[in-house]
Amino acid sequence: PEYITSEYIKPNSIIIDVGINRIVEKEKNKLVGDVKFEEVYQLAKKITPVPGGVGPMTRVSLLKNTLMAARSKM
Repeated sequence: PEYITSEYIKPNSIIIDVGINRIVEKEKNKLVGDVKFEEVYQLAKKITPVPGGVGPMTRVSLLKNTLMAARSKM
């Protein structure tokens, strides 16, 4: 979790964080990615958050592909 820090990122990079990790912070479960978001956010041109980044797009793509497959069978 949060292994990738600013030392690995070039300025103005576009970062797509697909990692999902559950950690305990202040006695509460929290989802984080492979990128240390708060640290890298200022350095990156764009970055996907975890949660809420690629997950919704993955679901939309799966639904779209399912509909296309169903329509091709008609």
